[in-house]
Amino acid sequence: MRQVELNTHISGRFNIELENLRNSVMAMGGEVEQQLTDTLKAINTNNPGLAETVIVNDLKVNSMEIQIDEECLRIIAKRHPTASDLRLIMTISKAITDIERMGDEIERIAKLVTRNKIPASASIKSSMLQIGQQVKAMMSGTFDAFARQDEEAALSVYEQDNQIDSEYKALLNFTTLEMARSNDDMEDWLEVLWALRSLERIGDRCKNICEYIVSLTRGRDVRHMPLENLQQKLDDLS
Repeated sequence: MRQVELNTHISGRFNIELENLRNSVMAMGGEVEQQLTDTLKAINTNNPGLAETVIVNDLKVNSMEIQIDEECLRIIAKRHPTASDLRLIMTISKAITDIERMGDEIERIAKLVTRNKIPASASIKSSMLQIGQQVKAMMSGTFDAFARQDEEAALSVYEQDNQIDSEYKALLNFTTLEMARSNDDMEDWLEVLWALRSLERIGDRCKNICEYIVSLTRGRDVRHMPLENLQQKLDDLS
């Protein structure tokens, strides 16, 4: 198992700053994970109040991104980090952007409930919730891999995106057929399609963070590579 440990610095304060930075990312991730949990619950129980809370709380996630980003810049300016420390800070800076985008996607899904656009089809709703639970598991695994900076765990989570993509495409095709047979307002169906797309995009954001983790542990940029090529490249570097 390849992992990265924080360096021990002469300045004990620097050690604390880096650890606090990582903890802040995990707190932000925890907020977004709870947002997804609440959104899925709101869809399942048709609870507009809970969905509205999710939408309002997205402002907190946005604020956390700004605070962490400012702390990254402050540490770079004050500590002039090098090598693995700089890679860690840059990884955090990129990861929080993806986490904030997850929050935006979750907000879009929550609006299905506040706008009373939950799909009438029990099959579509059930499949949406199923994919949502898979995305939630992927998100949890991503944040766990980040907390431990564990390459093996990151690659395992990375693979889950293929299954989510496959199920998303199947549900998209089924939803399109339902649209053709339905007399409902087409705008309502478009809201559902956008929400499904948002679930799929959250998986993509998790995948991005997993790539950042591997890049951090390897010291090489491995973004934008298919899974099989990524694994092969890592084997070649071993």
